[in-house]
Amino acid sequence: MPTPHARRAAPGGRNDRRWHRVVHSSSRVRAVIKRRRWLDTLYRVVLTAVGALVVVVGLILVPLPGPGWLIVFFGLAILGTEFHWARRLLVWARMALARFAERWRAWRSRRAALGT
Repeated sequence: MPTPHARRAAPGGRNDRRWHRVVHSSSRVRAVIKRRRWLDTLYRVVLTAVGALVVVVGLILVPLPGPGWLIVFFGLAILGTEFHWARRLLVWARMALARFAERWRAWRSRRAALGT
């Protein structure tokens, strides 16, 4: 009998079908919301408020120990579901983080080479 992790990772399995069902139903719900103008406006306002709140809380938590930047990125992802500027900012932030990590690894490897 496979482990629970192996069952979850199998493509085309039961969980894979569930995920497709969730995605399909969420797109249907979003289509219903878009058909009603007042509901679409309310959805966007609530989404913007929640995303902005998550970003602000993340920025407050940045100087404190904990996942401050992770919370900021999560808030940008929430905002990015509806706003193109937030998606672009999130892509830029991911690229900047990748460049920083690459430079950090290079610096660490140079430092380790000098130490030995």
